[in-house]
Amino acid sequence: MLAIIKYNAGNIQSVLNAMERLGVNAVVTDNHEELSAADKVIFPGVGAAGAAMKSLKEKGLDLLIPSLRQPVLGICVGMQLLFEHSEEDDTKALGVIPAKVKKFIAEADYKVPQIGWNTISNLRSPLFKDISENSYVYYVHSFYAEINPYMIATTDYGISYAGAVAKDNFYGVQFHTEKSAETGDAILKNFLSL
Repeated sequence: MLAIIKYNAGNIQSVLNAMERLGVNAVVTDNHEELSAADKVIFPGVGAAGAAMKSLKEKGLDLLIPSLRQPVLGICVGMQLLFEHSEEDDTKALGVIPAKVKKFIAEADYKVPQIGWNTISNLRSPLFKDISENSYVYYVHSFYAEINPYMIATTDYGISYAGAVAKDNFYGVQFHTEKSAETGDAILKNFLSL
């Protein structure tokens, strides 16, 4: 069973739609037993880190998520909340990945937020099986994960940052797999086959 974590974060329906497109049944739940029993868990997220963490805490998910043992995929804010801290709302996050999320500094050569297609490179994970270097994926974000030892892909947007990370059974992608066309679908399929 695939479980999608239900909390106050906005792209749950688009992730569910992507699963339907792939012919995969998924349950959207905040039930601890269902999440613990699932074969795979997707941790989606759109919105602000502070409000998202508040929602997780209200449901006790801030304690459950780091304890999960099956493959977990964090998407966008879901990835960022796997880190120790986000500069967005000065948020203490879940602490799965010992690194920080920082705010893009608005400079003349790039716009904040980053919205649109960009490439991923330095791919090194089963998550990117049969994905070509410099494939295009879709981003919408104003905060980024700093360069860290758990990176499995990098992205350049004014600076280099972690486009994806992995630690133990936890994976995270800054981009929206569910909006990244064939590449995004292929990454989701790779996650489901881990």
